[in-house]
Amino acid sequence: MTAAGDGGTADDTVAGVVRQWRMIRPDLDTAPMEVIGRINRCAALLQHAEDAPLRRAELTRPEFDLLGTLRRTGHELTPGELARETFSSGAAVTKRLKLLVERGWVDRRSDTRDRRVTRVRLTASGRELIDSVMPDQLRYETAVLSGLPDGDQRQVAALLAELLVQLEGRLGLPRA
Repeated sequence: MTAAGDGGTADDTVAGVVRQWRMIRPDLDTAPMEVIGRINRCAALLQHAEDAPLRRAELTRPEFDLLGTLRRTGHELTPGELARETFSSGAAVTKRLKLLVERGWVDRRSDTRDRRVTRVRLTASGRELIDSVMPDQLRYETAVLSGLPDGDQRQVAALLAELLVQLEGRLGLPRA
């Protein structure tokens, strides 16, 4: 795995941006841009692709994340818990839940001990949907990463995990 900044062969969009900055401001250390810029560019491209299986299921990535969170945790969650799990605002979760309830994929109910608290759970059709979309989504993501050998994928995953742990620690975010 090489990057243009380290003498490697990659010549991506970020490499061009870094070259331009080095010509204009050679006194600046652009090394962070080579990492953060590439992470941001990859994220933007992945979002732009709109995840074909999700699009076929008429789901957005944030809706898929809510359904997936309910499925993988295996129990009811509050909207606040869903917001924390999906790194979304409470308002965004509320808006998404309204649409998911209208589609019949989730139910909301008041907590039996505290009527002010709402609990959210998957419906049977929501569970069927996420169970059918998840394998297709994973195949899609596998295809997206197919240009990287398995060893490189593991290395990228490990490095990103290290970065994520550091960022979460700095921001005081809970870890799973």
